[in-house]
Amino acid sequence: MAVPSTQLPSVGLRMLAKPRRVLLVILVLAGSWQLGLGLYIHAKAVLAQVLLERAWAATLLGQQQVKPWPWADTWPVARMKVPRLGIDLIVLDGDSGRNLAFAPGHNPASPLPGDIGNSFISAHRDTYFRFLQNLKPGDVIEMQRADGQRFQYRVENAIVENASQAVVTKTEEVSRLILVTCYPFDAIVPGGEQRYLVSAVDDVNQTSVVF
Repeated sequence: MAVPSTQLPSVGLRMLAKPRRVLLVILVLAGSWQLGLGLYIHAKAVLAQVLLERAWAATLLGQQQVKPWPWADTWPVARMKVPRLGIDLIVLDGDSGRNLAFAPGHNPASPLPGDIGNSFISAHRDTYFRFLQNLKPGDVIEMQRADGQRFQYRVENAIVENASQAVVTKTEEVSRLILVTCYPFDAIVPGGEQRYLVSAVDDVNQTSVVF
């Protein structure tokens, strides 16, 4: 039976409204998922820091290679503080991408902070090492090792190098930190070829660094 012409406008509106409702539902669900994911990531990061603090406390009490969570393949090896910027970070053993998701990582092929030579510590430029861009020559970096020893470093300078060409001349007679992160800091795409390197030398044996 033919639909009276007087009903055609209302039928058309109902047909148009249905896709709009579906689209609205999809947008609400997508927004809820994104919000939930963001809250999950934030909660995960907060929990990780609590577990890292516990592992560090146990380490200072004399326990060896304390894993912050049961399935971890890393453990705290140092704590880094930059008083001027209010930075306080636990440093993990190893600088794999998995470790850097939770904290700065020490390259195990390099000396520990406080030992003679260049100690390399890396972190992501959009999280834990974002502060590197605000460091100035003369800034103090305090390091505490797992054995409780404390060392104070002063920032010398910073340079930008290609990852494949970044070379730091070894100076065996002093203890030095080399803090490494990706560059530029505001890059949209993560990774890239450039690296930002900050050099800081042990306050006891200050000398010029040569890159």
